[in-house]
Amino acid sequence: MRVDMWLWTVRLAKSRSVATAWCRAGRVRVNGGSVKASATLRTGDRVTFRTDRERDVEVVELVPKRVGAPEAAKAYVDHSPPPPERGFAGPAGLRDRGAGRPTKRERREIDRLRGRA
Repeated sequence: MRVDMWLWTVRLAKSRSVATAWCRAGRVRVNGGSVKASATLRTGDRVTFRTDRERDVEVVELVPKRVGAPEAAKAYVDHSPPPPERGFAGPAGLRDRGAGRPTKRERREIDRLRGRA
């Protein structure tokens, strides 16, 4: 089965075209090597890919059609580390009402707090 098709059928990628784009960009690795979207996948292979975080899954079953989430979860074993916890310390860059527009320096600090810079 194709790598991009499997990522889509087990619901790790939102669409098959997204999975194909990941492969083209070099984000998907099978058994440590970068692969094309058309690469053949077998049971027991380790698929590593990066979306918003690093994911490492082992292929348990090759699913021919897209299935529901509970059945899809049975098709792989997730070996990736848990996602980092996001602590909430209040809204980033919250300004007092009536304080006016932020200065350029304040704007940079707000962007840094929100993770944009």
